[in-house]
Amino acid sequence: MIGETMIPVPGGRIHVVDEGAGPPVLLLHAGIVDLRAWDPLVPHLLARGLRAIRYDARGYGATETEDVEFSDRADMVAVLDACDVRRACVVGNSRGGQIAVDAAIESPDRVGALLLLGASVGGYEAPATPDEQALFAEMERLEEAGDPDATADFDVRLWVDGPGQPPDRVPEAIREAVRAMDVAVGDPTRTHGKPVRLEPPAGERLGELTMPILAMAGELDVSDVRATALHLQEACPNAIAELVPGVAHMIAMEVPELVADRILALVRRAAPMG
Repeated sequence: MIGETMIPVPGGRIHVVDEGAGPPVLLLHAGIVDLRAWDPLVPHLLARGLRAIRYDARGYGATETEDVEFSDRADMVAVLDACDVRRACVVGNSRGGQIAVDAAIESPDRVGALLLLGASVGGYEAPATPDEQALFAEMERLEEAGDPDATADFDVRLWVDGPGQPPDRVPEAIREAVRAMDVAVGDPTRTHGKPVRLEPPAGERLGELTMPILAMAGELDVSDVRATALHLQEACPNAIAELVPGVAHMIAMEVPELVADRILALVRRAAPMG
């Protein structure tokens, strides 16, 4: 365990928080939040004898980057190296799930198991309903308008509450935490760098993923997220999909104990990690 630190990488420094002891679990956050989104989950991991390592991706939280090309996959491996971890159970939410899948394809020896929470997969797109297409178009319009507050309000309604769900479905503390992180992500003065995509994309290479995989999706999430979890189950040799009732996109914030139980079960199924 190295505590809280900044790890140098080409063109930047990555903010890392490393807590606990035992088999390592690496946490990759969604695209609307930073590493603080894992705050509800981490205590449950530590209580189960697991080591929780989390970091802010470039363009998020306290991580610093120049406006350079970079690989999210290489950044993930750099974090593992700095924490002296040979192989970890990697947990990714949404965009973090896509990075986790890409990294597992590029560096399979570093990923002992994958837990994917509302994950997307590069190169694979399930069809959205007409109502969802309208929501995505509005989200894109707000992002292009450069209004972080309006974008964050919309993101909370879509990703935290779930499409068409009442605003009191999720505890207000979760909604406000996500909103604050989302506003910071949308800060027009923030530098995000230029991520280099995996080629060929993961969607064409899912059969290469032979480690244990659990793809979880909230039943209140958008339909393409649920379809992606089911597609992973079909395309990956050792993948299982789980649709979680009563939650939307931020699964680990809504049901952290359930997610911690699933992580522990994956760790026990996987090859030794550390």
